[in-house]
Amino acid sequence: MTPTRLLVLLLFLPALAFADIPAPPAITAKAWLLYDVNSAQAITSANEHERVEPASLTKLMTSYLAFAALKQKTLTLEQVVQVSELAWKAAGSRMFIEPGKPVNVDELLNGMIVQSGNDACIALAEAIAGSEEVFAQMMNREAQRLGMKDTNFTNASGLSDAKHYSSAHDLGLLAAALIRDFPEYYPRYAQREYRYNNINQPNRNRLLWVDPNVDGMKTGYTENAGFCLVASAKRGARRLLSVVLGANSDSGRVQESQKLLNYGFQFYDSVKLYDKGQAVSTLEVLKGTENRVKAGFLSDFYVSVPRGLADQLKADLVSMQPLVAPIGVGQKVGTVKLALQNKPLGEYSVVALHDVPIAGFFGRTWDSMRLWFK
Repeated sequence: MTPTRLLVLLLFLPALAFADIPAPPAITAKAWLLYDVNSAQAITSANEHERVEPASLTKLMTSYLAFAALKQKTLTLEQVVQVSELAWKAAGSRMFIEPGKPVNVDELLNGMIVQSGNDACIALAEAIAGSEEVFAQMMNREAQRLGMKDTNFTNASGLSDAKHYSSAHDLGLLAAALIRDFPEYYPRYAQREYRYNNINQPNRNRLLWVDPNVDGMKTGYTENAGFCLVASAKRGARRLLSVVLGANSDSGRVQESQKLLNYGFQFYDSVKLYDKGQAVSTLEVLKGTENRVKAGFLSDFYVSVPRGLADQLKADLVSMQPLVAPIGVGQKVGTVKLALQNKPLGEYSVVALHDVPIAGFFGRTWDSMRLWFK
């Protein structure tokens, strides 16, 4: 099991109510979610699995695939993209690209992220996949890989379509993956404005002006979706993400997002329980060249808890016995069960920190006898 896969499995654990902490703020929106990126835990949420129209929040997936193409070197920032008539005539918000006028991938990314250009999305989709239709298929494959079970995409920009939907849970999952997987490109989301074709357009994420800790991410609006915002803020080493879907106004999505972020930073802590590669325990192994395996996490392990309650955390390790070689790095070998104030907080996969190859004939025979007697 890779660190990325482990993160996906742990994301969005149910938020719990504790007597020693104020209740979450009342949020005026159709659905919302707040979680700690370090711990990958939900802090508070409502209707997070309800399928809704994602509007321009769709562009987070378009960005994800574009960044992946850059990382795989199938696309370059300097690459010039031919603007099709379909891209040129895109409905809705635009960066105003034109057929016959050179535009490169770097400009298209800024046009999509800052100006929310639907034309930029189509141009990027065509550059990556040949057509927007094929690109939508790529979007859905990636959504499945990331664990987005309440999502289906039909286009790259977020134009209304009955078969185009997502949820607060899935959009938060996607936003976290984008930040985690492409830190070199994420700073583009902090840009307050971008100028292309002699037209200067401001970023629609007003939180970039309101809260100095906010450095992303994306707004969305259609008549059906209402006003939507995925916002990310970092204070010190902590990063929180808020997802607000279906607010009543532009100012409303800003205010509700700010409420959620302030609540998370004010009343919760992100506590590191184990370092990357730290042995949580050593477990017995049968039929291996070694009779013990170190178990732990392949990345730093954090948990979100109400402020001041970290010393009340209790951990219980349950081993997957019997463990039989061969065992590979990253293979699940147990589960850590966490509780806080006697309430279950979550269950976390613990993996092997090193390989244990299979033993020779005599070693296997002896352990087979031990297994039989057990």
